[in-house]
Amino acid sequence: MGHQRWKAAVVTLSDKGYTGEREDKSGPLICEMLKNAGYDILKTVLLPDDKEEIKKCLYKLCDDIKADIVFTTGGTGFAPRDCTPEATLAVATRNAPGIAEAMRLASLKVTPRAMLSRGVSVIRNQTLIINLPGSPKAVKENLDAVLPTLDHGLAILTGQAGECGRDFAELPQNEKI
Repeated sequence: MGHQRWKAAVVTLSDKGYTGEREDKSGPLICEMLKNAGYDILKTVLLPDDKEEIKKCLYKLCDDIKADIVFTTGGTGFAPRDCTPEATLAVATRNAPGIAEAMRLASLKVTPRAMLSRGVSVIRNQTLIINLPGSPKAVKENLDAVLPTLDHGLAILTGQAGECGRDFAELPQNEKI
């Protein structure tokens, strides 16, 4: 498969970041990692932890701007205002849980607190949306775990590649289900 430059958007969700009380370090780190991986950054957004605002933003990035992939950072924990997963699930047309599961699994090798992440990964039409934690350290761990595989997933999602698995006929007899 030829190299595709995927169109990405990055959304930071933080009440303190939105009011200027905290510098956003995770959003710029995501952008840097994506650029290094060959992605084009279409848009970056900083929003407060507000479910309706997050939903509006995701609708716009997916439906109007037509990003191939949207990464969110922040709002995935247990705090009362953490609502990123709920907003993301509300705009989803299909679930893609393996990505969030892989990120949690990779982070669990570093800290048991990774199990407290509620981040989700979903599809809205032809856009993949991935919730990342809010800390730069966790962002790097999570992106390192999934970035190498996202190219193929996006190619399938956008109709530029075929299926992931081997042809059923190619499986040895004892592997057939």
